[in-house]
Amino acid sequence: MARPAKAAAPAGTRADLRPGLVVASHGRHCLVETPDGERLICHPRGKKSQAVVGDRVLWQASQDEGTVEKVEPRRNLFYRQDEIRTKSFAANLDHVLVLIAAEPEFSEHQLARALIAAQAEGITPIIALNKSDLVAPFERAWARLAPYRHMHHGVLPLSLTASGDVDRETLLKRLAGKTTLVLGPSGAGKSTLINLLVPGASALTGEISQALNSGRHTTTSTTWYWVDREAGTALIDSPGFQEFGLHHIEATRLAHLMPDIAEHAGECKFYNCTHLHEPGCGVIAHVESGAIGASRYRIYGELFEELSQPRYP
Repeated sequence: MARPAKAAAPAGTRADLRPGLVVASHGRHCLVETPDGERLICHPRGKKSQAVVGDRVLWQASQDEGTVEKVEPRRNLFYRQDEIRTKSFAANLDHVLVLIAAEPEFSEHQLARALIAAQAEGITPIIALNKSDLVAPFERAWARLAPYRHMHHGVLPLSLTASGDVDRETLLKRLAGKTTLVLGPSGAGKSTLINLLVPGASALTGEISQALNSGRHTTTSTTWYWVDREAGTALIDSPGFQEFGLHHIEATRLAHLMPDIAEHAGECKFYNCTHLHEPGCGVIAHVESGAIGASRYRIYGELFEELSQPRYP
């Protein structure tokens, strides 16, 4: 006897949903890539389905576009938050690569903020200093980065225009099999780096911008690039390095997110030490001895004060 046919699943059930990867976003719509490499524009199903680049999603077809029905659980979400709004960069990251340059002079405050945001989400930060061919400016910048060369995974020296082939191999080895968000101020060489690792990235960016923004080229979208699809190596390019707010981080958590401060935070006399004025503070003792850099401690103090301000809903 023939087995009775199963009733068709109603629209929106899991039987209709297909897996995808968010590879670009702009406003409230995004570009989703299917497992076979096809891409289509998808719109969120309410606020709960708002996706960011790097998200694994379940989507449902609707004519020539789609609807994101569910965002799969994230490993992490890299974002910034100020008094006014929250900006999410990307999800499910292995690395955040902060690219700075010998010229123009970088802001250590902005660098520290990006590193703290990465640390807060358990994402491995990488610092790369570009333009090593500019000898005197590079030496000055390298000296400023002395505290950072002993933290995280050190500082990677680059000269993307003068020694691109060598730097390409170095970067490919470092980033193999990982998803890496690339951040950096204007003039640091971020576009050069991405085009070095992803030939044709500029043309792809134009195509994505047209698809997401009705033909207008936009520099405000976040974009995923495959460096090596089979190996799982990908870069994510996102604007927004300036004005990096950390209002989502409690002031009392700050010391644990700055490795040079955290290393000595357990040596304090008081368990709730703020490392600003208390007697018997292990951190202050190491600042006075020079083990913790003065600029790093100044940044800690300024951020602690900023994050201690009253928050208003």
